[in-house]
Amino acid sequence: MASISDPIALSEQDKERYHRQMMIAGWGESGQERLKAARVFVAGAGGLGSPASMYLAVAGVGHIRLCDSDSPELSNLNRQILHNDARIGVNKAESGKMTLDELNPSIEVEAVSSRIEVENVGELVGDSHLIVDCMDNFPTRYILNECAIRRGIPFVHASVWGLEGKLSFIHSPETPCLRCIFPSAPPPEVFPVLGATPGMIGCLQAMEAVKYLAGVGENLKNRLLVWSGEDMEFAVYPVTKRPDCPACGGRGDG
Repeated sequence: MASISDPIALSEQDKERYHRQMMIAGWGESGQERLKAARVFVAGAGGLGSPASMYLAVAGVGHIRLCDSDSPELSNLNRQILHNDARIGVNKAESGKMTLDELNPSIEVEAVSSRIEVENVGELVGDSHLIVDCMDNFPTRYILNECAIRRGIPFVHASVWGLEGKLSFIHSPETPCLRCIFPSAPPPEVFPVLGATPGMIGCLQAMEAVKYLAGVGENLKNRLLVWSGEDMEFAVYPVTKRPDCPACGGRGDG
């Protein structure tokens, strides 16, 4: 697998497009070259996947593999801003690719319309350097979590409900895995959500991914961020490994 330590040289157009972010301390051309060489798997092109993938694209992540087997419905459009009324019935990954291609034609976006299963997750994730978890169900999240553990790559987890969102940067064995933090899946349900909630949390997912890939800042490791939109407060809680975790077994040092 290609390493993000193997940068790809920037074109003059790249230097102009990404000038303002390259001004950030510790970023520069070297950080942008790392982004250009990066390959990211975005699992889900819905409420979280929309802002997360959009901000990964405009930041200059060189290859985005956007995976979703569903198609947009009218009730999705209050939050799934990759799509619009004209795309109802079109596969979400394909629709998302159309939007991302328009936002940044200088990167490569790959649409994957497959459903994520235990049997195919390795093939779908491929040689990605990082997984962004934008799913709406824990069974699939657990499949992705175990793939990230096997590959030794980071897993940026987020979830939303109503006016609340959660976020953590998981990189086993350095951190607890998703099963350590959430040992069991909540029951499936149709949950309330305001579009600004995944907008907020999806942007934070992109922030965590881009920081890691560019080699700047500090990621949200060993911590769970909880944001309440109702009272506009952030809280951060420590998370620890479970020695009996069925996914990671508490491997390594936390």
